[in-house]
This record gives sequence, structure tokens and C-alpha cells, in this order.
Amino acid sequence: MKTLYTAEALASGEGRDGNARTNDGKLDVALASPVELGGNGEGTNPEQLFAAGYAACFHSALRLVGRKERVDLSDSAVAAKIHFGALTDSEGYGLAAELEIALPALDRETAEQLMTKAHQICPYSNATRGNMAVDLKLVEFAA
Repeated sequence: MKTLYTAEALASGEGRDGNARTNDGKLDVALASPVELGGNGEGTNPEQLFAAGYAACFHSALRLVGRKERVDLSDSAVAAKIHFGALTDSEGYGLAAELEIALPALDRETAEQLMTKAHQICPYSNATRGNMAVDLKLVEFAA
């Protein structure tokens, strides 16, 4: 891989209950385990940060492919859900992702083709492929 950009962040404190910040200071967040995992929920958590990053990255990939295909991307959006859970076949924990994709200006076939192409070029999709389940759901398209 030819590196085009490097993001840097530091996590401190108690891991999931601490602080995370980037070296440029543009992101500085309090971390807290969610209530569902026994925490107080008074900060963000790694899964929320991952969800935001994956949604933004996949949406960017959709828009790149859409511009190349010269299709209408009006009101397009991507929502990401990152699931955290105990692994069933080994020790430890794992993640799974659901991406809900809205391409309301496109017919179903065009939207599905665009979604598939974006999944091939998105850096988050490439990083997770073969490592965790990623479910793509087209939730809005033109009738």
C-alpha cells in the first residue's frame, strides 16, 4: 500500500473508560462503556466512533462511484450499526457491521450496483472483509 495519509490518536485512562484524542486536537472525547456493557454511558465508545467512521467512509465511496457513473446522488446517506459481542467459537469479543444505504434518486438495480462497487473500494470495507460480518442493506431507492 502506498500511504496517502496517516491519522494519529492516543487513548489513555482505563481504555473504554478514559479519553481519546488525535494528535492535532481536532478530536478529543471522553470514553465510557455503554450502560449495556455495565458502564455509565457518559461518554462515547469505540464502537460509536467506528460506526461514524465506517458510515462516512462508505458514503464517500458511494459518492465517488456515483460521480464516475454519472448518477443522481441526491439525498444519499449511509447509517452504520456496529454490533459488539462475545465470540461463540473462541474466547474474546468480536464486531459485526450493518450498513443501511439510502439512494432515493436511483432505481433498485442501479442502487444495488453502486452499493456493490462502493463496497469494493471503501477502505473500511477492505479492512473488515474476511475479518467480520458486514451486512449491506439498501433501505431507500426510487420506485
